[in-house]
Amino acid sequence: IKIIPSKSTFGDNTTFDYDILIKKLRELSFLNSGVSIILKDERVNKTEKFKSTGGLIEFVEYKNKNKTILNKPFRFLQEAKDGMSIEVALQWNDSYQENIQCFTNNIPQKDGGTHLLGFRSALTRVINKYSNERNRKKNKDTLSVEDIKEGLTAVLSIKMPDPKFSS
Repeated sequence: IKIIPSKSTFGDNTTFDYDILIKKLRELSFLNSGVSIILKDERVNKTEKFKSTGGLIEFVEYKNKNKTILNKPFRFLQEAKDGMSIEVALQWNDSYQENIQCFTNNIPQKDGGTHLLGFRSALTRVINKYSNERNRKKNKDTLSVEDIKEGLTAVLSIKMPDPKFSS
């Protein structure tokens, strides 16, 4: 697909920010594993190619490339009969901040949405359940959401046939 901005739509401001395009196209290549995307700026004869074969795991690894990682990344994918799917990849690093990005049909959800709240809640519940089953002591510790999200890098991608955006 070749995109040439229409002056009748955009006026004289038909210059795109190359760095913003690179960021968005890189995200799209991770979110749509196997798709090849080429950005060619014919004004300055500059070309960038994006193709991910590792999908969200590769996305998480990219986000953690300058950090000390604590585990191999892992991924979950669940597809429903109604055409909806949810995929998440996560990995912890030694930082104190969480870095979670949420997407619905490849559209970034700046505030995360309800699926981010559900993800955090489910992740906390699963980790605590696993920890309690493995720890047979009487005084079982319960980890909080803050404990679990410390150093967490995750990408959550939901694909659905008819999304409703409210933000």
